[in-house]
Amino acid sequence: MRRLGLLLLALASLGIAGPAAWAKLALVAGLPSLAVPFASDPAVRGVALYQTGRFAEADDAFAEAGRSVTYNRGLSLAALGNYPLSRAYFDAVLFANPADSQARDNRAAVDALIEPVVGDGNETGRTAVQVITPPDGPPVERFSADGPPLDTGGRVADDAWLATLADDPGEFLRLRIADEYTRRLSLGLTPPQEGDPW
Repeated sequence: MRRLGLLLLALASLGIAGPAAWAKLALVAGLPSLAVPFASDPAVRGVALYQTGRFAEADDAFAEAGRSVTYNRGLSLAALGNYPLSRAYFDAVLFANPADSQARDNRAAVDALIEPVVGDGNETGRTAVQVITPPDGPPVERFSADGPPLDTGGRVADDAWLATLADDPGEFLRLRIADEYTRRLSLGLTPPQEGDPW
């Protein structure tokens, strides 16, 4: 008698809670197809649709739910084959919580399905920069990967070559700053030196 009373009380409370409670209960019971008609919340409906294999509808529901289901949207996009956007959603999850190991694992799995982009260089791994002075304006930089290599016939950075370099980070930095100053000067980006303020 007591069990029957508890069962009736549970059914009454579910009836009062409404269809959303029925949907969540069906999901917990492992019956997502029964949860779909009762789910009014797009996040819950998306989970139920995803678990039944209706990935396009699940993705639409997750898109309607918004940022609260970013992880689930990444899953539905991956199931639809939109791997670059799926990776972007997992990146967003990892931006908000870098310790999310499931998002990191899923991002790695999606990453493996994306064909890597391989760029074209000019045989040296660098892009040539030319300073051009048009007749009607200031000098500008033009980047070209089609031009000749910057150091044709250059030496490969092997151990013998590295041994000839001085271990002086300060000298490297001085040369780098001087090179950047020359580059800016050639473009007219460096203001004229001022006189002694004293």
